[in-house]
Amino acid sequence: MTPHPERATHQSLVFSSILYPGKAAESNSLLLAGSIREFGGALSTQPIWYFAPRLDHELSLKARARLEKLNVDIIPFEIELHALKFPFAGHVEAAALAESKAIGSMDLLVWLAPNTLVLREPSDFFLVKDVILGYRPVHHKLLGLDYEEPLDVFWKTVYDHFDIGKEQIFPMKPHIEEKPINPYFNAGSLTIRPERRLFTRWCDSFFKVYQDPTLQGLYKRDERYAIFIHQAVLTGVILSSIKIEEMVELPSSYNYPIHLYAEDSTDSKPSSLEDCITLRHETFHNDPTWKEKIPFSEMLKEWIAQKLLP
Repeated sequence: MTPHPERATHQSLVFSSILYPGKAAESNSLLLAGSIREFGGALSTQPIWYFAPRLDHELSLKARARLEKLNVDIIPFEIELHALKFPFAGHVEAAALAESKAIGSMDLLVWLAPNTLVLREPSDFFLVKDVILGYRPVHHKLLGLDYEEPLDVFWKTVYDHFDIGKEQIFPMKPHIEEKPINPYFNAGSLTIRPERRLFTRWCDSFFKVYQDPTLQGLYKRDERYAIFIHQAVLTGVILSSIKIEEMVELPSSYNYPIHLYAEDSTDSKPSSLEDCITLRHETFHNDPTWKEKIPFSEMLKEWIAQKLLP
């Protein structure tokens, strides 16, 4: 299903993400919130909720003060430390909490990975009537399967848990590749109707499925299985609970991966990264020479530099 030009922009919408302590993570969260406020257009004044796991080390006072100036609500939550150590478990838990908070108060919930930048008004996050999910595919295939390729052990384990049949499979192209794959949704850029409780099912299923003995064996063989099981479970939840006509693929200008720009082989590759609506990055600012390496305008580089924690 493709985006519809007429959206009910009067719908209430909230942005949400997870917030971790530490200079790099806090800088990412400041960039995300700051970019929504600066470049989000008509959505720049929408609420922002950051869910912060309770840890021994706390958010810095400087980051907290800056986020409060950006009108970000910081919401602490409890999660078992052993679970938090598993890749992206905190993200899954936080997304479910955001959904619970949004039910009854918000028409739409936008979940963004904290390493996201908003460069233009993301109006496609407003969904038309009867659509309950806006998504982007994964950036590239990696652990995914070519369309209609026989299931491997990893995907068979996931599909069996959700009782997914062939009739629920449709072709999807990764962000920077042309060859179709089986459905594989990116977990870092989603807009949903919270009352459908998609993220609650994702969370409940994740904490059951990720401990499957078969998957535990795969994690030991290749750590990528552990890193991406949260997206595989998300895919299982979506395919088992949402009809294809109830979901919409957001334009390729959303969730564009800065770090894969040189590898992009698609016709939709942007001529400039600043033509994109939202970007994903791998904390580029950890590199002290990032200004020389990242293909941004000097104006945007200066804006970013001002938002980073010293």
